[in-house]
Amino acid sequence: MIRHTTQAARLLPWTGEEGKPCYLLGDGGGYVSRVADNIESVQLGMAADLLGHVEDLLSDRSATPEQLRYAVARLSESLREVHRVARSRGARLAVASVRADHPE
Repeated sequence: MIRHTTQAARLLPWTGEEGKPCYLLGDGGGYVSRVADNIESVQLGMAADLLGHVEDLLSDRSATPEQLRYAVARLSESLREVHRVARSRGARLAVASVRADHPE
């Protein structure tokens, strides 16, 4: 019997050497998957906190160019992380959809 599996590599919320993406193969229930889930949760929470801070900063007419530049740099970092989380989760949703359409 040939068993066909539809398993995609999970894009992890961190990078390797030289900024290269890291991937994980597995069923999503292992230790590394749980660590990745926790890190994604922290990243999303920090992004929400950062948005609140930036909203306050933008409403402050006395904010300096340096403060705004710093905020934009942190927003860029955060957006990169949130984008990685979205790509990773989107890929896993696509695999789950294929599995639902073609049960083994």
